[in-house]
Amino acid sequence: MAQQIAQAAKFAQLDVGRAVTHNKGIMNGVNAVALAYDNDTRALAATIHSYAVVDGQYRALSTWTLDAANTTLTGCLAVPLPVGAVGGSIGIVPMAQANLHLGRVEDAQILQAQIAAIGLASNFAALLALVTDGIQKGHMHLQYKSLAIAAGAKGAEITWLQEKLSQSTQPNLKTAQALLKDKQKKRES
Repeated sequence: MAQQIAQAAKFAQLDVGRAVTHNKGIMNGVNAVALAYDNDTRALAATIHSYAVVDGQYRALSTWTLDAANTTLTGCLAVPLPVGAVGGSIGIVPMAQANLHLGRVEDAQILQAQIAAIGLASNFAALLALVTDGIQKGHMHLQYKSLAIAAGAKGAEITWLQEKLSQSTQPNLKTAQALLKDKQKKRES
């Protein structure tokens, strides 16, 4: 898998379409952390995406390489991160203050390191999904879980309903509700 991840990352350096999707995975992590600390996600996105095209071609922001023995996979993400840990709304938004405390963020450098680490971890997760089961399968699994919960499934019913929805020709809320109702009626009988 490590070789496949490194190859997928290399392809993202060469193909603009793949680079866009690759960077979206990074930005999922970057934005999550930036929001938690009440930083401007639009400013971050503009800065980071402009950095991705600094040499004239839009490229992947991370690299993944294997060592000479093909035993260690190393990821690297180097991007500008114009963030703040004090001042502005950060100082007056209670949730931002609580998150800064929980994250032990004392200055912008710690915040930058956390954002980069989560962005890289998010990228790794997306690459792993890409070279194993595929991202679509993972998204559908989450969609079926959401439908199961929305239909009212609890505990073990959620897993059961996810499986039933994955086999259904119409995996929607109406189907989820009908399957769950039928299972509950059978259980009561």
